[in-house]
Amino acid sequence: MKREILISGTQREVRVAILEDDQLVELAVERPEARRMVGDIYWGKVEAVLPGLQAAFVDIGTEKSAFLHAADLVVDEDDDDDDDDDDSDDGADADAAEEAAASGESAAPPKAAKSSGRGRSRRREAPPIESILKRGQEIIVQVSKEPISTKGPRVTAQVSLAGRFLVFMPFASRVGVSRKIGERAERQRLRGMVEAVLPKDAGGVIIRTVGEDASPELFERELTTLINQWSRINKKTKFVGRPPKLLHRETSLTRGIIRDLFSTKVDQLTVDSKQIYNEILEYLGGIAPELTDRVILYEDKTPLFDKAEIETEIRDLFKRRCDLPSGGYLIIEPTEALVSIDVNSGRYTGKKDPEKTILRTNIEAAREVARQLRLRDVGGIIVADFIDMDNRGHRDKVLQELRMHLSRDRARTKAFAVSDLGLIEMTRQRVRQSHLQSMTEPCPTCAGTGRVFTPETIVRRMERSVRRMSSDGRRDHLVVKLHPDTALYVLEHEQDLMKRLEKGLGFGLEMRDDPLLRPDEFKLVVKGAQRDVTSQYAVA
Repeated sequence: MKREILISGTQREVRVAILEDDQLVELAVERPEARRMVGDIYWGKVEAVLPGLQAAFVDIGTEKSAFLHAADLVVDEDDDDDDDDDDSDDGADADAAEEAAASGESAAPPKAAKSSGRGRSRRREAPPIESILKRGQEIIVQVSKEPISTKGPRVTAQVSLAGRFLVFMPFASRVGVSRKIGERAERQRLRGMVEAVLPKDAGGVIIRTVGEDASPELFERELTTLINQWSRINKKTKFVGRPPKLLHRETSLTRGIIRDLFSTKVDQLTVDSKQIYNEILEYLGGIAPELTDRVILYEDKTPLFDKAEIETEIRDLFKRRCDLPSGGYLIIEPTEALVSIDVNSGRYTGKKDPEKTILRTNIEAAREVARQLRLRDVGGIIVADFIDMDNRGHRDKVLQELRMHLSRDRARTKAFAVSDLGLIEMTRQRVRQSHLQSMTEPCPTCAGTGRVFTPETIVRRMERSVRRMSSDGRRDHLVVKLHPDTALYVLEHEQDLMKRLEKGLGFGLEMRDDPLLRPDEFKLVVKGAQRDVTSQYAVA
């Protein structure tokens, strides 16, 4: 597979696009006013401990307090004997650490109690949070999820620091290997190399996928760097003053991409900023000098993303409809609880066999669903409504296709079997807002619903408000202000409206159009006094 990274940078924005076989599959954006938080380490103060939720709220200096679950605490446990031959030891935790680091974060594996020994990772039920934390207690925490919607950030006490080859976890005590390195002998070889250079009681380590080609010297050098980095972070708590304080800021988007993604599997990295280009070369000189010849400085007058023909795709990220090659299409609807994806055959009806037509559309949809989730950075619960398939083999093919393409995602994903209703339920790791949430805001007219009241509905609401005013005993001459589209509706369809209302109410009415009003808004103003009485009478 051809893989390419494009980086376009200005003073106010850096955009990173990842292309696979010349197709845009991932976009990351960093702006000064919307700095990424995941991976940042704070010296926080416990504000409240909630035994009923087995959680605590920690003040880290953000607008809303951070949420810390009991499963994300560091728990000391007695050492146990290990069987180091068990290759299942590092599966879930290693994948979690690897994927977190590959997303540009150094977040610790979620919900894993501290384990003992350097073999198996033992997940244990966390002790009651009230036995560990007290209100006012000071604690080091790391952001694992940014504020999303009405929720504050989520944090973990299981700090981790990501390097290019390793993820260092000071509060763990095992050596794990990413499950993406599949061969048992290779996993044992890598584990042995790292155990040989890992100081006793220094902490735990996850060997990342790119570490497969690393030498013992590289492992030792990076491990020393990460251990020293943690030592500096830990010492800061002694002299930064009272919490909340920022102890460590995760690396920039560009450096994180180079650290986590740029390897021999990437054919080329193209950057249009001379400053970023020099920073990349300097960074690569220290970690992977053999990759410097794959970095290209783009100097053409045509903007880089325009040259790659991906600017239109980026603009279309926020559309509900996503077309498929055969003529079918997806409708993607984000909601508060989940993301709904509906698959439609559209104009593609096939020729003879309807089952083959449905299968082809669903296969295309499965590929595109996986791509759109990565591209839009959608997380949480996703429900995809594929076209109904009676053939069980066809359902399995669609699920297999979806899972295969989801496996390329750096975020953790899981797709469940096709339900009797033809639905596939999925989950995708969410550590920050989607592009839709971060780059758009609710419409001031529709408040994010995507719908506004029709002109006729507005006229009826206005009519009820005027009658309400009459029943209240008011007899002031009234000016009714409407949006031009609503006023035009009245002139075309209800020309006698004002006269009819005047006759029944007993006071004068005058209609005016006001282009400053929203399409579904109206105002009632007392003529002469110019007093706006809309809020008193416009209930519904």
